[in-house]
Amino acid sequence: MYKRLAGEHTGVLTGKGSNWGGSLVRPEATGYGCVYFAKEMLATKGESFQGKRVAISGFGNVAWGAALKATELGGKVVTISGPDGYIYDPDGISGKKIEYMLELRASNEDIVKPYSYAFEGVEFHEGKHPWEVKVDIALPCATQNELTGEDAQKLIKNGCICICEGANMPCTPEAVEIIQKNGLLFSPGKASNAGGVATSGLEMTQNSMKLRWNRQEVDDRLHEIMRNIHEQCVKHGKREDGYVDYVKGANIAGFLKVANSMLDMGVI
Repeated sequence: MYKRLAGEHTGVLTGKGSNWGGSLVRPEATGYGCVYFAKEMLATKGESFQGKRVAISGFGNVAWGAALKATELGGKVVTISGPDGYIYDPDGISGKKIEYMLELRASNEDIVKPYSYAFEGVEFHEGKHPWEVKVDIALPCATQNELTGEDAQKLIKNGCICICEGANMPCTPEAVEIIQKNGLLFSPGKASNAGGVATSGLEMTQNSMKLRWNRQEVDDRLHEIMRNIHEQCVKHGKREDGYVDYVKGANIAGFLKVANSMLDMGVI
């Protein structure tokens, strides 16, 4: 369609189908990257996903990828959500249940309630967000401003230790302030949801080299990218008291990358 509209074939498109040079892992990449970033944050406290209860919002590509990777790392995902509300699955969302998320998305109905019919022991909470559930890790992967100050208070009260944004600005400014004041691990989406764009970069690299990496190689490179982003956030965001302000760290790291490039090119 691009060629038809533009009348030429210049520029680069990513997220392509495999027949056109698309990369493996690209659909899952944003969710994978979010979980990898959370993994690095948890490691700074001697923690991991193993045995942790995880709340995820949304049920699209980001939530699907996050559920896959969090489960792979030993976590138990207990929620997904949609515009109609959220489901709580105390047995954990894994295996065929994660694959059912693809069916929900393909239905184009934009609701998660059918999940509660498909599997036993599942609760559906109409018109609510999943942040009232007792979990260790929260991964907001749905939409902007979905996690409010009130939601943040609920997560803190229930013992949540890590909130990692998978969507674009899913936490309100009030929520971010409350989370940080209470010393929780918190990452802004500008850092932790970079996995999708990063994998588009990996797709461009494969195209340029006329190569096609296998799934494990792409996944490993994505993990390394997210680890490097985390290191930069810690480098620029660590306070004297030891707390890492990932918002500050991400802002400074991003600014320096652009500013140094402008200096190198003689723009300023």
